[in-house]
Amino acid sequence: MNHCLKTADSNCKNCYKCIRNCPIKALRMTDEQAHIIRDECILCGECYVVCPQNAKQIRNDADDVRELLASGREVIVSLAPSYAAWYRGFSLADIDSAAKKLGISYCDETAKGALIVKKEYEKLVNQRKTKVIISSCCHSVNLLIEKHFPGAVKYLANVVTPMHAHGKILKETHPDAAVVFVGPCISKKAEIEKYPGAIDVALTFEEFDMMLKDAGVEITKSNSAQNKHLTNLFPTSGGVLATMEKADDFNYLVIDGTAKCIEALAEIENGNLENCFIEMSACSGSCTEGPLMKKNLHNPLACNVSVHKDVHVTHYDVDSNGVDLARGFAYEGKTEVMPGSNAIEEVLRKMGKTSPEKHLNCGSCGYNTCREKAIAVLQGKADISMCLPYIKEKSESFSDTIIKNTPNGILVLDEHLNISLLNGSARKIFNLPNSTDLIGDPVVRLLDPTDYFLVQSTGKNVYANRKYLAEYEKYVEETIVYDREYHIIMIMMKDITQEEESKSRRTAQGAAAVEITDKVIEKQMRIVQEIASLLGETTAETKIALTKLKETLQDE
Repeated sequence: MNHCLKTADSNCKNCYKCIRNCPIKALRMTDEQAHIIRDECILCGECYVVCPQNAKQIRNDADDVRELLASGREVIVSLAPSYAAWYRGFSLADIDSAAKKLGISYCDETAKGALIVKKEYEKLVNQRKTKVIISSCCHSVNLLIEKHFPGAVKYLANVVTPMHAHGKILKETHPDAAVVFVGPCISKKAEIEKYPGAIDVALTFEEFDMMLKDAGVEITKSNSAQNKHLTNLFPTSGGVLATMEKADDFNYLVIDGTAKCIEALAEIENGNLENCFIEMSACSGSCTEGPLMKKNLHNPLACNVSVHKDVHVTHYDVDSNGVDLARGFAYEGKTEVMPGSNAIEEVLRKMGKTSPEKHLNCGSCGYNTCREKAIAVLQGKADISMCLPYIKEKSESFSDTIIKNTPNGILVLDEHLNISLLNGSARKIFNLPNSTDLIGDPVVRLLDPTDYFLVQSTGKNVYANRKYLAEYEKYVEETIVYDREYHIIMIMMKDITQEEESKSRRTAQGAAAVEITDKVIEKQMRIVQEIASLLGETTAETKIALTKLKETLQDE
């Protein structure tokens, strides 16, 4: 199945932002990429909203609608009431007019389905079959309960969502038509797959906009009067309760945002509430502040005002007789075995958390505490390397060990040619005691900065340049590298003083040998002149041999 929310592997950059913001940690790090765990995900869309690389992508179902239109089948749009927030200033009639240019028969208000849903909620309150009733309008809340809160499943109102209810009404009156829902929600795509029949395709506002754009259609404003009724408030916080007739001896609560929903569901499972109807939404601020709205609009107050504008304190005229509005819910989650304390402690040890003060609980890995992270590692969701403080400490320790133990002198200069780092081997080259602190001082205190300035200004690195440091009576082989990104100059010096002195000694010895050879040759030549008549050939051979020896010594 092509899931409605997925990770684009090439874009995921190992930042863990999606894990930090996922309220139920339904993500698994695989090959350094954060992938959604389908069995746990509730499609709240938080990972989609916060991902800086747009690695979380919503499945595009616009082609399915195009195929329906091409088939000649009648297509009706059920338009979520949050359209007033997305298309601020435009009426249903304006959107309907644009949709018809695509070949859509007409657009109708999903708020009509909301009306019959709220009536079902009122019936449940009057029946008092359970001490707590949780609204079932938000499919993400339904998934949260079905996957993670088995003790709260029985409190979910056994009623379809407004989208589903409206789809059923439209199918009753137009049995051969295809119904396309258009709204702000990701989870609606999963809902129609789980409960097929009432809605054929679920589009986001973005997908609908793209269809209009591809067809060259623009929504134009008309003078058509808005015909919005109370249930158009459903996508706002408290919007469901605003439409209901309330019983005096029942409590009515509004809970928005998955984190708050989780807290509330834990209380409900513990039996701390009774005689309560709870309007529950996974999105903080309800649908008008859902993932698409937060990702694209960033103006929740204006969205809320737009939805409330021109709403009449009246209800739609909807006939729902004969429409089955019941929906059953069941626990679908998997019970994970909690790892033992010894296993958790072993993972913590591998993460460098060997004492309480090393449990930073910084949350950089995406988990609230180091212990939660260790548990996630044992559950196969996380990797030890996700602990940024540990990796930083390990890397620094590793690099420090190399810098401290290398026989080469290492200096690092900042962009102003001030000393940022000076290792022990460099101190030996400069005859400095270890107690001397030159960090932050200009490099001119130690060395002529000309070469370093040239490398910085030209960007041309210098490799294995031999020079004599007269002040320190040292010969060094120097490499100078400029890092443009961090604006630092790295200097590596190999002390070659012994090598150069040894070479000088060999040169001096060679010169002495050449001098001695010269004297021998001269002496031999004098002897040759005296006894030339007797030993001419032998003397010539001696002269040649000695001359070759002299040349050899000079070459060395």
